[in-house]
Amino acid sequence: MNPLRPDHSRPRAAVVYNPVKVKLPELKAAINTAAENEGWARTLWYETSEADPGGGITRTALADGASLVFAAGGDGTVRAVADALRGTEVPLALIPSGTGNLLARNLSLPLSDLDTAAHIGFAGRSRPIDMGIMNVVDEKGRGSEHSFLVMAGIGLDATVMANTNPALKKAVGWLAYVDAGMRALPNAHPFRLRYQLAGRSEHSVSVSTILFGNCGSLPGGLELMPDAAIDDGQLDLAVLQPAGLFGWLKVWRKLRWENGSLRKSRIGQRIITVTRGRKGTKTISYLRTAEVNVRLDEPQSFEIDGDELGRIVSARVGTEPSTLLVRVPLAELAS
Repeated sequence: MNPLRPDHSRPRAAVVYNPVKVKLPELKAAINTAAENEGWARTLWYETSEADPGGGITRTALADGASLVFAAGGDGTVRAVADALRGTEVPLALIPSGTGNLLARNLSLPLSDLDTAAHIGFAGRSRPIDMGIMNVVDEKGRGSEHSFLVMAGIGLDATVMANTNPALKKAVGWLAYVDAGMRALPNAHPFRLRYQLAGRSEHSVSVSTILFGNCGSLPGGLELMPDAAIDDGQLDLAVLQPAGLFGWLKVWRKLRWENGSLRKSRIGQRIITVTRGRKGTKTISYLRTAEVNVRLDEPQSFEIDGDELGRIVSARVGTEPSTLLVRVPLAELAS
């Protein structure tokens, strides 16, 4: 076969990569080896830029005939590629290369094994997952739609994302978010919003943060939404209402201890049941719905999968069930 002539007899993958996040020679070696081992045609390569973080070039890759697209970069790159693949039935493969690597964590994919990640892309199976969809209205009345893979939020979490030190993030990874959170807490103030779940009446609450989850695991072993499932067609909400520093310590204890270690044993689950029966102000309330409408008394910042995107006055958030295919190991059991 002429090596200069396109090979239409074999499937072809594309790699959309962030040049700041990846070591290109190592990435190319792993991808090319896995492609050759599995009998795929020569891989197509597309580099992201500030002007195009991944969506546009993913659509170009599809037009060029890609039947599989790797996203090699941070959560922003993964989200941009996933949004372009949404509803196409062309699967997404992950090469985790960022700080949070949120989707890979929630799918229990390898975070630092490049060869295994490449192999899963070419030789794994395609698992359908949901995507979150957030339609917002900003302070000037302009509407926009944003998709997310893991979670979105309004309030303090968005402030933390906006104030995370990039240099510290590069040096210590997800611990930089802890630093940003500690700096944000002294100036954090609750705000009032009204929310309405699908088919329910409207409620008014004062919160520090409201989070919308497609799935619920965070870096550092934190289980923010332990019952959230990425393929159930439902949106999970976490409404945080801590009172002062002590309240935030209770939030931390719940995420690190109750949602994590205690849930893994029968005795721990009994302790949780007894604790929930005690009277007192809840620091976190969990809700589940197909869709929720939120109206804010005052504009607040919002974030999507860890990226702060501005200030809004209202949002409609829901899921698009089974709209994205993601490559996972063949041996993985369906959840």
